[in-house]
Amino acid sequence: MKKKQSKKKTKFKKKKNYSEKTAFANIEKASSTETIPKRSSTGIPKYVADRMARRIFFTAGIPTILGMSVFVVSYIIVTRNIAEIPPSSTIAISALFFLLGLAGLSFGILSASWDKEPGSFFGIENIPMNIQRAKAAFKPATQNFEDKS
Repeated sequence: MKKKQSKKKTKFKKKKNYSEKTAFANIEKASSTETIPKRSSTGIPKYVADRMARRIFFTAGIPTILGMSVFVVSYIIVTRNIAEIPPSSTIAISALFFLLGLAGLSFGILSASWDKEPGSFFGIENIPMNIQRAKAAFKPATQNFEDKS
């Protein structure tokens, strides 16, 4: 519900009349003087993100595709009477590939080098350093939460 607003006395106030030309000129001046502040980027650099994407494609994408193809291959084997495969083993093998893809996703993110140079093939030496970076990224948020409570 809206509150009733009292009527103000407008006897002694004069309205300012602006011509269309000056009114729109003032708007254009105001909009042209605004400057867009430059954002300081604290995110992941593009070359690191590209490196992570390549690693994720191989370490998570391929096992995930294999996890889906297990159902197709199992269906073909069972329908052509090549072998009798229990459904539980099909699901177990598929789940194994999906879990391998989940582990590959984490590995692909954590093993990417943040240097300009690509680093080693597997990138295992970068994992402890990237875990520390991830912990440091979440640390200020948890400190602010604890201060308020």
